[in-house]
Amino acid sequence: MSTIALFDLSDLAVRAMTPDDLSETLDVWVSAWQAAYPSIDFQARRDWATTRIADLERDGALSHVAVHDGRIVGALVIDPNTGYLDQLVVATDVQGRGVAQALVREARRWAPRGIDLHVNQDNARAIRFYQKCGFMISGADVNPRSGAPVHKMSWRP
Repeated sequence: MSTIALFDLSDLAVRAMTPDDLSETLDVWVSAWQAAYPSIDFQARRDWATTRIADLERDGALSHVAVHDGRIVGALVIDPNTGYLDQLVVATDVQGRGVAQALVREARRWAPRGIDLHVNQDNARAIRFYQKCGFMISGADVNPRSGAPVHKMSWRP
């Protein structure tokens, strides 16, 4: 039987990502995506993610990190002008403990009129999570990088 270490959300801080946070944030990004899709080499996509975040920030998106005990345990990238949530990742060892919900609350703070995102149609865990947070499937599309079918999901207050 495995034991889950205590995780006190009162010690969780969500703050703007700084340039010094990027490497650790990308470590979380790689490991979270690798766990979700083990057959894809996300370490090989690390440079793509670096460029993607920089491009999004240049165009007005905001990047935030969730920090617990001095360690980055999650991140989000959202454009407050459009409400598009491009990235939301949580370290694998703390998934299911409230970090993602804290990041969604932060996203709603920056985009209070509504949020849109895309999620792979085969990512049932992410779809369930977003639905629990009040998102609805509002369309379908295809990921331009992978060709995978995706759901557009939307949240409106």
